Amino acid sequence: MTAHTPSIRYGKQDVDGINIFYREAGSTTSPAVLLMHGFPSSSHMFRGLIPPLARHFHVIAPDLPGFGFSDAPSRSHFAYTFDHLTDVMERFTEAIGLARYALYIFDYGAPVGLRLALRHPERITAIVSQNGNAYEEGLSAGWNPIQRYWAEPTQENRNALKTFLSPDATKWQYTQGTNESHIAPESYTLDSALLARPGNEDIQLDLFLDYGNNVTLYPRFQQYFRKHHPPLLAVWGKEDPFFLPAGAHAFTRDNPNARVAFFDTGHFALETHGEEIGAKIVEFLRELEPVEVAVSEQ
Repeated sequence: MTAHTPSIRYGKQDVDGINIFYREAGSTTSPAVLLMHGFPSSSHMFRGLIPPLARHFHVIAPDLPGFGFSDAPSRSHFAYTFDHLTDVMERFTEAIGLARYALYIFDYGAPVGLRLALRHPERITAIVSQNGNAYEEGLSAGWNPIQRYWAEPTQENRNALKTFLSPDATKWQYTQGTNESHIAPESYTLDSALLARPGNEDIQLDLFLDYGNNVTLYPRFQQYFRKHHPPLLAVWGKEDPFFLPAGAHAFTRDNPNARVAFFDTGHFALETHGEEIGAKIVEFLRELEPVEVAVSEQ
């Protein structure tokens, strides 16, 4: 590593008996950025983004329970709901001493991160949403089978969603809407291997069912935007098969401090446009630093 390329540190934090794996880089005295991954990924998706951010910020990227290298406790001992994932992430941030931080939210990381913002708006310095949806107009027809399960939570509808957990479906999430030759195969291969762990299929199906509660919370997320006007940057892969560009534009309706930038790629935009997105984030967050200093001095 050169002096200009911060190394990534790897750790685990016990949260109520659950080991939460996380990646960390940058000076602990710099402004903090919390990176929240989505389905079916982990903090591994940020492997290329962390070093450039860490030149300016203290970067922390945890794996949610049931994902990546964090523990995946049995469903009989742990309720896999987004409220519960947020409980763990809230205690995780407190355990590692994050008092104020910017949020990067992607996919599942959006409903978890935005719940954190609802609970503690005073802790959130800014939000970067990379295909992290908070508006019904952002949901594509790709959600129809899952929405059917919300409406009729039968075993038949649950079983129908198992196709979303196959290796082919995971690879498709990475490659749809972009050039497959630009996607590192270890990305979807790692996700598929971790999804295949014993018991993980039902964990993911439980979260598919509970995702309907995130949509129910959309009005509260939008109210948060209207009330607090957090500095917000939406960086969106415009060919995302699940979250449409309309979901990115919608942030500007409720938040005058929202900016939107589109990239010619799919759902996992960092895989193909990580350098450009990283530069946008650094520019956006560094503009806020004088404001942060003033707030911290009050």
